[in-house]
Amino acid sequence: MNLKVYLTARDTTDRLSFKGFKSLQLNKACDKAIEVFEDKTYQVIEGFGGAFTEAASYNFYKLTEKRRKEILKAYFDVDEGHGYNLCRTHINSCDFSLGNYTYVKEYDVELKSFNIEREKRYVIPFIKEAKAISKEDIRIFSSPWSPPAWMKTNGQMNNGGKLKDEYKGLWALYYVKYIKAMKEEGIDIWGITVQNEPEATQVWDSCRYTAEEERDFVKNYLGPTLYKEGLSHINIIVWDHNRDLIYERAKVILSDKEASRYIWGIGFHWYSGDQFENLNKTHEAFPDKKLLFTEGCQEGGVRLGDWTVGERYGHNIIGDLNNYTVGWVDWNLLLDINGGPNHAGNYCDAPIIVDIDEDKVYYQSSYYYIGHFSRFIKKGARRIGFINPYDTLEVTAFKNVDGMIAVIVMNKSDEDIDFKLKVKNGVAEIKSLKHSIMTLLV
Repeated sequence: MNLKVYLTARDTTDRLSFKGFKSLQLNKACDKAIEVFEDKTYQVIEGFGGAFTEAASYNFYKLTEKRRKEILKAYFDVDEGHGYNLCRTHINSCDFSLGNYTYVKEYDVELKSFNIEREKRYVIPFIKEAKAISKEDIRIFSSPWSPPAWMKTNGQMNNGGKLKDEYKGLWALYYVKYIKAMKEEGIDIWGITVQNEPEATQVWDSCRYTAEEERDFVKNYLGPTLYKEGLSHINIIVWDHNRDLIYERAKVILSDKEASRYIWGIGFHWYSGDQFENLNKTHEAFPDKKLLFTEGCQEGGVRLGDWTVGERYGHNIIGDLNNYTVGWVDWNLLLDINGGPNHAGNYCDAPIIVDIDEDKVYYQSSYYYIGHFSRFIKKGARRIGFINPYDTLEVTAFKNVDGMIAVIVMNKSDEDIDFKLKVKNGVAEIKSLKHSIMTLLV
C-alpha cells in the first residue's frame, strides 16, 4: 500500500507538487507516530471557497480573457484547481466595493425601485463564469455590510449606526427581494448571514447589532419573512464576526428556541486571534448548529511572496477544522497590486494578486496552502481521529466519501522534521521540510 504525497515548501520550487509515493509498511511496530483512526468520526465538510466581492469581480474583468480563464481554472476546476464550491458575496456595498451603493432609491418604503443592476456589471457575470466551469454546484451565501443610509440611526452606510426599529420588517423583506432577484439571474442563494461583523463600527459600510438585537431580528422579522415568502430553505447564519465572542453570541441567540429554529449555523472570522477553543465550546453547547468560517484575509495591503501569510492560513484552517468547522471561506478571490480597490482604503492581501496594467497574475503562498485542503477534502468528507506527538507539526485528517483518507501535515518551524505516519495498519517514514505543508493520501 502506498501514500500519495503532495508538497508545498518555501525553500523549493514545489507548489502543490505531486512528489510520488511513499510505501506503507504493514503491521510495523513504531513507538512515535501521527496515528490516524478512521473509525473515530466528527463533522462533515460542506466545502471551501472565497468571496465574489465587487472589487474581485472588477479586477477579474480588467484582465485579458486568457488570464480570466486561468483564474477560473485555478479556483473552480475540480480536477486541476482548488474545486471551490462554497462562496460568499455581499448584499449592497462592502468596503471592497468601488463605492457605497444600495438596490433602492432613498425612502422607497415599498421597495418598488429595488433592482440589482449594479451586480450585473461584475459580480453576477463572475459567479456565472465560475459556475459554468465547475463540475459541482457552487453554493453562494450573501452578507449585508449595511442597510441603506435612510434606514439607519446614523443616516449613513459607513461608521456603524443601527437599523431603525421602524425599518426592521422592511429590511427583512430586502433580503427576500435580493434572493429572488438573484434567482432571476440564474443564481440560487444558499444562505445569508444576518450582518457582517455586527460588533464593529468601521469607517466603511457597517451596522451594529447586540446579541439580543440580532436574536430578535431573526426571530421576529427575518426568519418569519423568509418562511412567509417560500424561502425557508435559505440557511440563516448568525454572528459573522470573530472567534473571541462566538460562544457568548451563540448562547444568547441559540438559547432562544424561537430564534434558534430559523438558524442553520454560526459564522466567524479570524481577526481576533486563534481562540479555537471557543469553537469547540460553541459546538459542545449547540451541536445541532454548524460552524462556518466566513471571512479571513491578511490585512495591511499586498505582501507579494510573503510565506508567513500562507502559514497563517494553514494554521487557521487546521485549527478551525479540528474544532468542528464545516466549511472555510476566504475573503477576496483576487485583488489588484495595491490590495484593492477598496473605497475606504482598507487594502488587504489575497491568494491571487493581479497587475492589471501588465496583465500578470501572482499566486501567493496563501493560494497554495488553501489548496492543500480544498483540493483533497471534498464535500461530504468527514473529519477523523488522530494523535499527533510532534510539537512542531500541525495536523488534521479527513475521510472522503470515496474512502480516500487525506492527512495534512504543516511545519512552520525552521527545521526539517522526520516523522512517522500510521494509517490503515501501515507505517510510513516521512520528512516534513521546514516551512512546508503536505497532503498525504491513502
